[in-house]
Amino acid sequence: LAPTPTVTPVTISTPAPTKNPTEDVYTFLQGPKSWSERRTWSGEWGEAYMDGGSFGGFGCGLCCMANIYSTLSKYRSSPVDMYRYAKKKTFYGGGGAIDWGYMRQTLTSLGMDCKVRKKPSDYQTFQKAVASSKCCIVLVSSYNSECYWKDTPGHYVTIFLYNTKTDKVFLADSGDPDHNRHWVSLKKIYRSLKTSSNYQYLRVKGYDKSRDSWKHKRAGGNWVTPE
Repeated sequence: LAPTPTVTPVTISTPAPTKNPTEDVYTFLQGPKSWSERRTWSGEWGEAYMDGGSFGGFGCGLCCMANIYSTLSKYRSSPVDMYRYAKKKTFYGGGGAIDWGYMRQTLTSLGMDCKVRKKPSDYQTFQKAVASSKCCIVLVSSYNSECYWKDTPGHYVTIFLYNTKTDKVFLADSGDPDHNRHWVSLKKIYRSLKTSSNYQYLRVKGYDKSRDSWKHKRAGGNWVTPE
C-alpha cells in the first residue's frame, strides 16, 4: 500500500483593517453655540470669560495649540489648559487673541520644532512647506478670499495630514463645526491667508519629548469627548 500523504493545513490570515489617520487628530471647538449643542470636541470654555474676554471670541489660537500638542505627543491638553500654560511660559496676558510670537514660544517649550512664516509669493513653495510639516497653524481671512471662509476678519485654524494625491489637508476649525474635521483644498487655504498680518502660518516639523517641559497628561475641563 502507498503511504498516506501528509496534508499541511493552510492558514489564511485576514489583514488588519487600515486605521483612519484622522482618528488620532484632535480638533477642539471654541464657541458657546457648539457647547450649547453639546457638539463633540466642544467644551464649557466656550461660555467662559477669562481675564475679561470671552474665550469663544478669542480662543482659536489656544485651540490650535491644544490640537497640535494632543495630536503629535502622547500627552494631552484642552484649550483652557493651554491658555493657562501659555500665560505662565510667556508674556501673553490673556483675555484676547494670542500672537504668533507667544504661540511659537509656547510650542517650542512643549518640544515642538516650529517656526513662523510669511505667505510665499507662489503656491508651490507653500505646498512644499506644508507637505514637509507635521501640521501648521494658518491665519485666514475672508478679506483676502471668500472661497471658503465668510465674514471672517481673522481666524487661526490647524491643518494636518497633507495628501499629495488630492492636494488637500485635514482641517481643524474651532470656530465652525461645519468646517471642523473636513478635507479642504490646500489652494483654498493659500488664497485665504491673511496678508495684513506680520505672519501667515506656523510650521511644526516635529516633536521631541526630551524638550517638552510640560508633559501634561490629561485634557482638563468639561468637554464632549469623541466616542
